[in-house]
Amino acid sequence: MRLDRRAVLAGLTVVPLAGAARAAGSARSEGGADAILDSVFATHGPPALAGGIVTRDGLIWSGVRGVRRQGTDTPATLQDRWHLGSNTKAMTAATWARLVEAGRARWDQPLTEVFPEIAADPAWAGVTLETVMAHRSGLRDEDVITLPVLLAAGGDVRPLPEQRLDLVRTALSKAPGWTQGEYGYANINFVLAGAAIERLTGQAWETAIAERLFEPLGITAFGFGAPEGDQPWGHRPFGETLIALDPATKPDNPAFMGPAGTCHMSLPDYARFVQMYLTEGGGVLSPATMARITTAPEGPGRPYGFGWLIQPSAPWAKGPVLAHEGSNTLWHATTIIDSAAGVGAIALSNAHAKGGPATQQLAQRLIIERPGA
Repeated sequence: MRLDRRAVLAGLTVVPLAGAARAAGSARSEGGADAILDSVFATHGPPALAGGIVTRDGLIWSGVRGVRRQGTDTPATLQDRWHLGSNTKAMTAATWARLVEAGRARWDQPLTEVFPEIAADPAWAGVTLETVMAHRSGLRDEDVITLPVLLAAGGDVRPLPEQRLDLVRTALSKAPGWTQGEYGYANINFVLAGAAIERLTGQAWETAIAERLFEPLGITAFGFGAPEGDQPWGHRPFGETLIALDPATKPDNPAFMGPAGTCHMSLPDYARFVQMYLTEGGGVLSPATMARITTAPEGPGRPYGFGWLIQPSAPWAKGPVLAHEGSNTLWHATTIIDSAAGVGAIALSNAHAKGGPATQQLAQRLIIERPGA
């Protein structure tokens, strides 16, 4: 599969929440959430579009429209699995938070302490995992995840922790290509965070996140890469049409990028993760930890931390707003959370070209108009 490398490695097109469609107090759509979903689906026409409203009580509404594959009549369902792309990053950060609470890790733990055997450039001294997960490390994707690395990944049969450790060596062997302390979004930051989880647990990131985060949250319908079996397929544009890509062809980013963006999940199970941010950790993380991972570390550029763009306020929100988007150029996911109000919105699609604007609009309208919430 040929990937749009710029789109794959950029990974974040944050919803312009301050200028979103409607301000607080404006009229709600007649017909509620289903009418909103119908309207957005009709406007943008992706193969399938799913949405959910989450409160402190859990998933209070969900809906789906469309088909699993363009050109077929098999409908998408509410139990189907959706590729989350870069929305995986918040899950990696939450897994690190679990290790911190267990006394296995620290927020201020330097990369060089986690990987002491690597001969690191002096510029990396003192760069912590918190800095990494705020995209302020100075790492750039193009300096580490190069085209030769991407081309070789498909034939690399080594265990994924070995592949990620090689990327750590490459990243730390030279001075950063970006200004340290300044926001600069890069998937490699979370690949390194995943490698750090692997080093401290002795488990592959895929196993660690399943056992240490998904299991306590009750999440069972998940996996990594393109969903296989009787599930929606991702789509890519071909002229004016969309072409469905068979999961057997492995249409996704390289598997080593898992901690930055390869998780797939059903909408109800993804809602369990979102609910954690509405319930002060829901017993899986402490309220103090939740306060930390929903506060952006200081520095120039976007207020980002721990897998979320963290906007201090919005006209319709009761407090800070968390938002993130994910895409591997074949799927699109958009999530927005108003923790103080106890509500979050999820929007998912099995396409990026049409699904991107569709999920953005759907998530915005669900969080702002809040039908039934």
